[in-house]
Amino acid sequence: MRHTSISSGYAARAAAIAVVLAVGAVACGPEGGDAKSAGASGTPHKGGTLSVLNNEAQTDFDPARLYTSGGGNVPSLVFRTLTTRNRENGAEGTKVVPDLATDTGKPNADATVWTYTLKDGLKYEDGSPITTADIKYGIERSFAAELSGGAPYLRDWLVGGAKYEGPYKDGGKRLDSIETPDAKTIVFHLNKPEGEFPFLATQTQFAPVPKAKDDGTKYEGHPVSSGPYKVVKNENDGEHLVLERNPNWSAASDTERKAYPDRIDVRSGLDQAVINQRLSASQGPDAAAVTTDTNLGPAELAKVAGDKQLAARVGTGHFGYTNYIAFNPNVKPFDNPKVRQAIAYAVDRTSVVNAVGGSSLAEPATTFLPNQKAFGYTPYDPFPAGASGNADKARELLKEAGYADGLTVTLTHSNAKGGPKGPEVATALQDALKKAGITVKLQGLEGNDYNDTVASAKKEPGFFLRGWGADWPSGGPFLAPIFDGRQIVQDGANFNTGFLNDASVNSEIDEINKLTDLTAAAPRWGALDKKIGEQAVVVPLFHPVYKRLVGKDVKNVVISDWTGVLDISQVAVK
Repeated sequence: MRHTSISSGYAARAAAIAVVLAVGAVACGPEGGDAKSAGASGTPHKGGTLSVLNNEAQTDFDPARLYTSGGGNVPSLVFRTLTTRNRENGAEGTKVVPDLATDTGKPNADATVWTYTLKDGLKYEDGSPITTADIKYGIERSFAAELSGGAPYLRDWLVGGAKYEGPYKDGGKRLDSIETPDAKTIVFHLNKPEGEFPFLATQTQFAPVPKAKDDGTKYEGHPVSSGPYKVVKNENDGEHLVLERNPNWSAASDTERKAYPDRIDVRSGLDQAVINQRLSASQGPDAAAVTTDTNLGPAELAKVAGDKQLAARVGTGHFGYTNYIAFNPNVKPFDNPKVRQAIAYAVDRTSVVNAVGGSSLAEPATTFLPNQKAFGYTPYDPFPAGASGNADKARELLKEAGYADGLTVTLTHSNAKGGPKGPEVATALQDALKKAGITVKLQGLEGNDYNDTVASAKKEPGFFLRGWGADWPSGGPFLAPIFDGRQIVQDGANFNTGFLNDASVNSEIDEINKLTDLTAAAPRWGALDKKIGEQAVVVPLFHPVYKRLVGKDVKNVVISDWTGVLDISQVAVK
């Protein structure tokens, strides 16, 4: 069953993704597979200050409120979790590894019960021991309405989670589906089989929080660190964050985070062009600077292309994200599959890619799943029309659908210029569909209005631009929110835009979720992607490519295929 509270969590997530993509906030899988080619060469050493120059502020710096992928970047320096992402380049970085726990979790026979054991000697920044009771409490407080905003899965997956309101109500009521038989053991009881629970355990909601130090919404000002760094300054809700070493963090218990710099200074609210100018010039402190949310644009890439030294400081890659056309089959003429198929054939993906900056910044997509093995990517094209579309085939299908003389439709898009769902992409589609006899009227909406409209089952238009990114590198969180009929929400944020409620699709999602062997699960997600794709409820357009600069003194650049972002926990500046 889909709960309204879950959908609101997805809404927050989608809004966050919209923001990060607007500024090119994700990049991964380096060109040629060598992320370390970006930045300075040489052996990394401890010491110095790493500067982070960002456009968007690191708001809500509370593990309950953060919505991250793999624990996030800056947050994972402060908050350790039961599991974490493997801090390696490329595909190796899509694996789950232990963090606070000794392993990635022990499931029962049907993956409805997961048990974890903590490592020895874990301590907070004040030297006090980290216990499983703290992890249980940290999860429970994430259910409190005043600390909402984090990943929604726990409310849906945990027994009793749907009705739980956190530990601040009902006299400190606890969540019985999380057991802590001793200080080192924690057991989770789920409503249904979830073979991907180890992925979820990387989210910051699994960070320990000592109950005695919890001061509710004020906790974000100085959260108690379990990671290699502690917060010493948090100004204007994350606009300026300063982190310094946590003296009680033990590298022996944390093989993932290198923690080379002594100090990390995060400044936000900067113009994107200014960020790239400062990284390019690399003067003073900017020589030891990176960005976690600002991409290079076409003009900046042209400059980089003519400068070998600059080019050597650019990381390239792909985050698991797909931009696509969405249809509402409840709106005519999109109730007719042949009309949807005709549009799929008419799309000119070359012109769409050019509209977002060219092949350096986007790759044409015919699959909904991103083209990475971890997602279960299986190449297919249910409506093969070549790179530039097939107008003749589109006209043929329109005739079969009863529109021999063509038709007129309205395409809803965001007004954010240069964005993946913006007017440039909309115009490229308008031009391509015109060749097939489809007249496209454009309806542009401003940011919040656009997001509210396309995510509302009641207001959703018939034909619009959309995008979806992965909470972790698997087909599950990519396909289920968009195509599981049980997740259709009529009175809240709805992401199953095609209102697909196919019993065989729903059943296969459940069957794959039972698998704890994720290598076996991946190709089944790929096969399901193909099955769904043939129904033409969406038309994949492109997977974004990201390129970003680092300062000239930055060493040990690691970019995984999980987050797609330079991993701060690996960076050195000396």
